[in-house]
Order: sequence, then C-alpha cells, then structure tokens
Amino acid sequence: MTTSLRNSETRSELSPPATPLVCCVVVNWNGWQDTVACLRSLTAQDYTNLTVLVVDNASTNDSVQRIHQAYPEVEVVETGANLGFSGGCNTGIRKALALGADFVWLLNNDTIVPPETLTRLAAAAHPRAGITGTVLYYMHDPARVQAWGGGRVYPWLGYVEHFVAPGAFGPNTFLTFASVLVRTQVFLEIGLLDERYFMYFDDSDFCFRARTAGWQLAIAADTAVLHKEGGSAERKKSRWMERIVTASGLHFLRCHASAPPVSMTLFVISRIGKRLALAD
Repeated sequence: MTTSLRNSETRSELSPPATPLVCCVVVNWNGWQDTVACLRSLTAQDYTNLTVLVVDNASTNDSVQRIHQAYPEVEVVETGANLGFSGGCNTGIRKALALGADFVWLLNNDTIVPPETLTRLAAAAHPRAGITGTVLYYMHDPARVQAWGGGRVYPWLGYVEHFVAPGAFGPNTFLTFASVLVRTQVFLEIGLLDERYFMYFDDSDFCFRARTAGWQLAIAADTAVLHKEGGSAERKKSRWMERIVTASGLHFLRCHASAPPVSMTLFVISRIGKRLALAD
C-alpha cells in the first residue's frame, strides 16, 4: 500500500541546491549481469551529484556477491524477500529520502544510460514537473523507439499503449518507470509506490496520483536510454506473469476507472481472449 511521508517542512520551502542531489535506485532480482552493466553506465554519468543504490529483492543466485565484487563502492540493500518492483523501489526511495536526496532516479537494471542522461533529465525537470521521463530505445535495436517517455492508459478497458513519437502528456497518460526522475516532494505529498502492484500498472497509478495532486509530467526528449525489457525474468508468457498482470490491471481499474465493475469485467474478458489467441 502507499505510505504517507508528509512532514512539517516541505522541500519546496527550501532553496534548491546548485546541483541537486540525485539518488539512483536500481532494483535487482537474479539479474546481476544486467545490473553490473547498468552500473557501469552509471559510473560514466557526467552529473556531479549522484549516488547509486542497488536494492536486491532476495535473489536466489549469487547476485549480491557479484555486484559487490564489481562495484564495492555501491551500497546494496537486501530486502530479505521478493517485494516486487514497487516494494523494491520503495525500499530504495526511503533510503534516498533519509539521505536528503532532492530527486530519485528510478532505473530498471536492464538499461544502459549514456553519460549525459542524468544531466539532461535534471535540465528537463522544470519546477512543476513532479516526474520526468526519458526516451527509451530497444537494446537489440537502438534505432527503434520503445517508448517516448511513456504512453496512455484507457481506464475503461485497462488497455495500455506506448508513445513511439513525441506526444502530449495529457489526461490518462503515464511515464514508464524503466527510467524516471521523481522529485522527492512528490513522495512527501502523495506517498510511495502502491505495493499492491507487484509489477505493472504501478507507474500508471503513481502518475495518475501525482497529476491529481497538481504535478505535471515532463519528458527529456534529448535522452536515449537503451532498455533490454524483461531482463529480470524472461517469462512474459508464463501463467505466473499472466496472473500478475491481471491482478495489477484489476487493482488499477478499481482505483481509477469511472465504472470499476464494468471496466474490470471487460478487462478480464480481454485477458482471457488474449490468452486463448496465444494458445492457438
């Protein structure tokens, strides 16, 4: 569930530092190879006030040891259980807030970020931008856009589409949390990620809540993050993943659809239809 983090002295009342402190949170689950490659690209960032934190979601292999060996200077927080994407991110976000970070950069472990990425993200984060996204390209096809920052959710059906070209982030739009820069004030006002989403729809839910609270979404259009997609687990067609996506979609519609019972029924029918089509 979301966690309220309000305090009496908000960061908007303070003078921002010349170079805001950014804490990058990378969640790992049995994917140390991807994580080490991601960390390698983070060490090359030209931004001067960055700290990196890896959250390990109870990996069952030697991920923690491998990450420590490759980058002993990077703190690895072990959760002791697989908390999913939202729970893992929240563990890192709490640590970032305790460190006094001005921004939290949520970054998938299966990404490679060019050296100028964070500098460009920070430049695009105007004062009312609570969340700033990046342009994602496919790791295996770097010329092809995977998501231009994010996309749109159709609350009646729970259908999600990614933008693959520049577009306006208006109502019912979201930024994909494969790579986003979040102003810490947003967490203080609306809480953390909703942990009832083990994964998927958590980014849409957070963006919807942030916009309701008056924050805007922004995009650093001059970024080019390579995203492997599915690096933590190649299991998109598994029954386990189907259950995760369905449960997350139903929870999202319960929270955000104008007529939840109707939308939830249509969503389940569409999921069953998709499953049957894949089985053919």
